[in-house]
Amino acid sequence: MTDRNAVDREGDSNEPSETRETTGDSWSGENECGADTAGIDLPRDVVDEIERLTRLQRSAADETEAEAYESRCEELLADHEFTARIRDDEGDDVLVLHPDAWHGDGVIRTDRIDDIERAVEIPLEGTGDPDDWDHVDASNRSLVEAVRDVHGEVHGDNASLLADFASNHYAKPIESLTGEELAEFRTEYFVRNAWPTEKQKEVIEESIRLLFEIADKPIPDRGS
Repeated sequence: MTDRNAVDREGDSNEPSETRETTGDSWSGENECGADTAGIDLPRDVVDEIERLTRLQRSAADETEAEAYESRCEELLADHEFTARIRDDEGDDVLVLHPDAWHGDGVIRTDRIDDIERAVEIPLEGTGDPDDWDHVDASNRSLVEAVRDVHGEVHGDNASLLADFASNHYAKPIESLTGEELAEFRTEYFVRNAWPTEKQKEVIEESIRLLFEIADKPIPDRGS
């Protein structure tokens, strides 16, 4: 994984800046530039793990621990022929993942970009205390299991997606999400990164309501 504020020699303008939409269990695209990219896109669970490890690396107490997280990220990305860097986006760090095939001589080659939506971008700013991540995630997973036990698999699966979002994107308990963050989950993460089934889509609002009922917290207004 490259340095936090690494910039391609040709400039950031050559790197995709869109958050990509997804379908199925992995991201795929046809390469129109001659490179064989079939089957090398990143599954959602890999993206979530890369994000988790990156946050742990950034908050690691010592260099050895940070290097271990970085090494694991590189191994996961290599398995899928992807690479990662941190881009400084007007003072906010963004984790950017894209195929190795887009690189040439250490820079992004625009002529090799087959499908811009294969890039993955994850904002790394605005989270809670990353040192508490394990505790926060464990609490979120407990809520998920409670929803699943009481209300069944579909609501449990939706609760699990919200737990992924709350833990990995904001490092905070689900019940502490703001209305704005819940709106981001519903309109961005859920539709772009989660690949829900039709049944999950139909009941997502109810799933959120049931989860907050079990957490015994009111659902915050969307604009709060």
